[in-house]
Amino acid sequence: MAEPTARNIAIAAFLDAAGWTGATRRPLAGDASFRRYHRIDRNGKRAVLMDAPPGKEDVRPFTAIARHLDALGFSAPRIEAEDVAQGFLLLEDLGDATFTRKLVGASREDEETLYAGAVDVLAALHGLPPERAVPLRLAPYDDAKLGTEADLLPEWYGAAALETPLTAEARAAYRNAWRPAFAALAAEPKTLVLRDYHVDNLMWLPERRGVAKVGLLDFQDAVSGPGAYDLMSLLEDARRDIAPDLAARMRARYRAAVPASDRDSFEASYAILAAQRHAKVIGIFTRLCRLDRKPDYLVHIPRVWRLLERAVRHPLLHPVAAWLDRYLPPDTRRIPTTEARP
Repeated sequence: MAEPTARNIAIAAFLDAAGWTGATRRPLAGDASFRRYHRIDRNGKRAVLMDAPPGKEDVRPFTAIARHLDALGFSAPRIEAEDVAQGFLLLEDLGDATFTRKLVGASREDEETLYAGAVDVLAALHGLPPERAVPLRLAPYDDAKLGTEADLLPEWYGAAALETPLTAEARAAYRNAWRPAFAALAAEPKTLVLRDYHVDNLMWLPERRGVAKVGLLDFQDAVSGPGAYDLMSLLEDARRDIAPDLAARMRARYRAAVPASDRDSFEASYAILAAQRHAKVIGIFTRLCRLDRKPDYLVHIPRVWRLLERAVRHPLLHPVAAWLDRYLPPDTRRIPTTEARP
């Protein structure tokens, strides 16, 4: 218990230095990372503490992207105090109205309003010249990174779902199957890709105007890449089913506002990035269970498999579809056991 006690002492010292002596601290829902969040309250004034343990998390990418988005007029949380060395940030409290909560029992009109607001944020961001949208020295979403992430499917899900591990030859064939698809992405215009753009990470702020009505969370993994990625992340949500007609309208809304590439190129990019993300997510959800003892994400795996199966129907992804049919056929595409095989 020494380490948690020492961490709590450090938090108290950070809050004191930031002018929040005597504030109450209440845990907020966490995410799949090692970060923890607390709502800080003192005399009715509120803020959010991000506790990101050094060695496991780095707050610098978050602060850089938060300030960049704020400068562009988007509603990222303002940073009120920071201790980068210890992994503490005190953030503007954007409230409790996540899109996820607003969508519970929402009417079709309200659902349309929320998704349209989220799409309009992407259209505004991706409509900027790349030199404004993308911070200097931001990492590219290149073939190496895309491939490493896609590898999480055979690495974690393959090991959990199959009786015997995949061979080195099978793993090499998997990576080769992706090469034509990743090569097709090279010509797509690059912009700021937030990477986890979905309803859990969006806030509804109706008192603000325009694109500022949508609060943005969890963007520390941002990269420079094709804009279709965040649109796809929003509309092919691993945790929530979205009506096909709503998704189609939102894609059309985005395309009308950001006609940067021809329709065929955009559709190919969307499908490739969807397949890559879904493969990655299936692997991550399995890893969260096996490695981090977080089994709650497994319930979403059947949905993500359906999304992946749909994405690989695109002609550029036929080699990936063929690999899946050979090495992870439909009867293996299920929620894996929570324990490793003997």
